Amino acid sequence: MAKLSHGTLSSETIVAFLADIFARRGGEEYLGEPVTMAEHMLQGACLAERQGEADVIIVATLLHDIGHFTSEFGMFSMDDTHDRHHEEAGARILERFFPRLVVDCVRLHVAAKRYICATDPGYFSRLSAASVHSLSLQGGPMNDAEVAAFEKHPDFRKIVRVRHLDDAGKVAGMETPDFAYFAPMVQRIVDAHGSRAASTL
Repeated sequence: MAKLSHGTLSSETIVAFLADIFARRGGEEYLGEPVTMAEHMLQGACLAERQGEADVIIVATLLHDIGHFTSEFGMFSMDDTHDRHHEEAGARILERFFPRLVVDCVRLHVAAKRYICATDPGYFSRLSAASVHSLSLQGGPMNDAEVAAFEKHPDFRKIVRVRHLDDAGKVAGMETPDFAYFAPMVQRIVDAHGSRAASTL
């Protein structure tokens, strides 16, 4: 597929474009973890499905780290995709095509890690070395005021669930379906969001 800019993508092309990114760049290293980028995101989505999560949570988990590939969308230079900003970049990519819950799970998955570190004493000890390192770059555990603000989000519990699935998707050698398996689900979420958006016009 020819490279498209963010502005030329549509609800009819976004899923195929995401599939192409998974195929071409999914084999890249995932920040020092024992899995590739595609393995990480596919594992999270697979675990979400096994746990009976709603499609919107499965899709949010599948796409939570898409911000690492923002250069594919013609939106950012490589310097803008530093780990401290990939969550916002990913949300900006997806917000035209996906419902708010998916976008917020992407936008706030780093904040969710900081939140869980502040509210679950055992969580930090379960983080991988790479995740501990990135936490230090991302501001460390939330303070009390940040925790209170985060808990005001109407979907904060769902966002935290996606974060736990994110953390679980780092298993070397775990077999999962490929992106094509999830593509029809992703398209249904895109289509449903487009229908709702059109009905409000």
